[in-house]
Amino acid sequence: MKVVWDNQDSLPTVRVGNTGSGEVNEERVLGSASGMENQMFLFTAEQSVSGTVEVILPANTRKLEHNGIKAEIIGQLEFAHNHGNNHTFLSSQQDLGNPGILTKDTSYHFDFKENEKQYESYDGTNVRIRYFVRVRILRSHGPVSKEFDFYVQKVQPQPEVNNPLKMEVGVEDCLHVEFEYDKSKYHLKDVISGKIYFVLVRIKIKHMELQILKRETTGSGPNTYNETEVITKYEIMDGSPIKGENIPIRVFLEPYELTPTLKTVHNKFSVKYLLNLVLVDEDDRRYFRQQEILLWRKELKHSQNRDMLQFAHNSKTNVA
Repeated sequence: MKVVWDNQDSLPTVRVGNTGSGEVNEERVLGSASGMENQMFLFTAEQSVSGTVEVILPANTRKLEHNGIKAEIIGQLEFAHNHGNNHTFLSSQQDLGNPGILTKDTSYHFDFKENEKQYESYDGTNVRIRYFVRVRILRSHGPVSKEFDFYVQKVQPQPEVNNPLKMEVGVEDCLHVEFEYDKSKYHLKDVISGKIYFVLVRIKIKHMELQILKRETTGSGPNTYNETEVITKYEIMDGSPIKGENIPIRVFLEPYELTPTLKTVHNKFSVKYLLNLVLVDEDDRRYFRQQEILLWRKELKHSQNRDMLQFAHNSKTNVA
């Protein structure tokens, strides 16, 4: 079986396998020709998912008896530490063909409309949000199925309220640092701007940096898993500051592989981003302060190469 999506020549694509472990699942991506094995077709959250599946008879097979052909659209959470216990949040089915006998390669059209894809696709360290269309040929001795993955991005409205962030780092009678960021919510191509103020400095600071952290939390209670990844480090200063000094901060988010903040997806997991200000003194003691920021998607992010007509999904066939 193979699938060609409707208007496939104009569908944008995204690179997959660049977040989390960086591994690419070969069952989920496009054909490997021309080095495009990391590309997946992109749909918006509101967009209909439609296309044509071609059922190709195996070589030397003159006919294929079946009890019906069905297509399903699936959205599910998949957890690395809990294989086989996936959580499905989107499921809809269409009948493509009545029971009968196939004597030649045959194409069927599917069209899933008004199926809200409420979350973005996500590939993390311990969890992923996955969307796919599964086509099943029902047979008396067990179905033949094949899954065709696609990627979803969800454009979000601009936050109505976006207050600045103000925080302090201090050691009594030794150090008092205030820092201020222009806002607390950033789109994925935004710029973090702010200033660091040294109100009191009685210890020698030799190094100071700003980190962007990504924290993925799965599970709950004693079964909670936290994975924290340093997205980038931005050196603010190298050397000891003086009282009254202030240092401007300007960090561009666009070069980094970021996702929108995900808050408690089906009470199963969340993804948050933190600004982590780190100071190191001459005795290598570390002082830090973390503050959560909210990231949101202002527009779709896709690959530049859209010439995908020669590719079809290359997935493993599962025979029950």
